Amino acid sequence: MEIHLEQVQQRKPKPDETKLGFGQIFTDHMFTMAFTRGEGWHNAKIHPYAPFSLEPSAMVFHYAQTVFEGLKAYRTPDGAIQLFRPRDNFLRMNKSCERMCIPSFDVDQALLALRALLRVESAWVPSAPDTTLYIRPTIMAVDPFLGVRAGDRYIFFIILSPSGAYYPQGMAPVEIRVEDAYVRAVRGGIGFAKAGGNYAASILAGENAKHQGFTQVLWLDGVHQRYIEEVGSMNIFFKVRGELWTPALNGSILPGITRDSVMRLAEAEGIPVVEKAIDVYELFEAGARGEVEEIFGSGTAAVVSPVGALRLGERELIINNKEIGPLSQKLYTTLTDIQFGRMKDPYGWIKRLE
Repeated sequence: MEIHLEQVQQRKPKPDETKLGFGQIFTDHMFTMAFTRGEGWHNAKIHPYAPFSLEPSAMVFHYAQTVFEGLKAYRTPDGAIQLFRPRDNFLRMNKSCERMCIPSFDVDQALLALRALLRVESAWVPSAPDTTLYIRPTIMAVDPFLGVRAGDRYIFFIILSPSGAYYPQGMAPVEIRVEDAYVRAVRGGIGFAKAGGNYAASILAGENAKHQGFTQVLWLDGVHQRYIEEVGSMNIFFKVRGELWTPALNGSILPGITRDSVMRLAEAEGIPVVEKAIDVYELFEAGARGEVEEIFGSGTAAVVSPVGALRLGERELIINNKEIGPLSQKLYTTLTDIQFGRMKDPYGWIKRLE
């Protein structure tokens, strides 16, 4: 794939790396390529970060035919830049495309484009402790047409955002409310896809939880509303009687890349990993017997997010005295050490930018 490069005339000043936050600052350049039915993907280019010009009738605005991914670039102690399982992100993005009737793309070409963009923007990868460059690939339908069908025209773009440390004050267990009124997804729907509508559907419950003093919501299945699925934008794990439980992928749960990494690391520690349907009421009963040792979420942003308490109606389950459990801490430290190049990667997950 030939990528046309158009450099900015004047670069932006670099932000203070101690005040980055998340998703608010964007680099000088972005990558785009277009799809036209009958022509395929074409016009790949790296150019100055700028707004899109779309017609008000663009299909993405009306029917939400859009998918995205999230991954990071990391600065290592020797100053190099590396990625964590980027191929898996693009493979998952193609799975989302298939479900949303969006044309697939060549994963190798997408990786080539990402590497080219990162080389142009290498100075934007921060080096302050635990800071990263967040990477957001997205595809959207842009046909100017008010009709429910698959689009004929799409834009694939990648933007980059330097991001601060997720735990600037240290890891603190969060409190989560079990959502028993709304549902996020059902099997046969688009719950497994990283599609914009999935996240829009979660906002109301998340806002309600925050108003009640909780950090996130724990979603239950959409049929019985008793089997645990995932937490907000994270997968969820429970350490129960020495085993690590996580909901089985059933078509309505995002197949998290961090989730898979956590499972492999836990197995390497000799901890049995069990993927199954987890009844929230049975979990609370196990908690009342003192059998729930740790709970944590996993995802790209937080990596591992320990949970200190669960609330289901009037019932509350306190986990490990609201302190970080040893497994949560171990998994977080191991994963981030691999990602930032502080320890050897025995799994082949790391891809360095040459």
